Amino acid sequence: MERQGGCACGAVRYVAQGGPLRVGLCHCLTCRKRHGAPCNAFAAYRRDKVRVRGATSVWREQHGLYHGCATCGAPLFWTALDESDDEIEIHLGGLDDTGQFTPQYEIWVKRREPWLPPLNVPQYVENRPAGMAS
Repeated sequence: MERQGGCACGAVRYVAQGGPLRVGLCHCLTCRKRHGAPCNAFAAYRRDKVRVRGATSVWREQHGLYHGCATCGAPLFWTALDESDDEIEIHLGGLDDTGQFTPQYEIWVKRREPWLPPLNVPQYVENRPAGMAS
């Protein structure tokens, strides 16, 4: 199954093949500030399962590389600083169709807005434990 998405202006498009490794919801301060939203929903894929077309800008920050549209600036996906990490996290807000994924866990819940109820999934005060099954 293909999942298609892209930026707000249409200059960048992507296609993700098959199912993701995992789907999460992050409330960390970096995601909140990067997206201008109370949280970020994402699906992690192997890099070879996602094809990107169009010009992106890359911002290097402490935790990774943030990729967005070079034209409209819309955030699109995240990759690790270490190129041996072969995952890409696509932001669910960039998908063309809604309802394709349901988060399997929430991270950085200590930063969750008090008015936002927790999902009925595992909750992690900060990041998920290293080595947690995908």
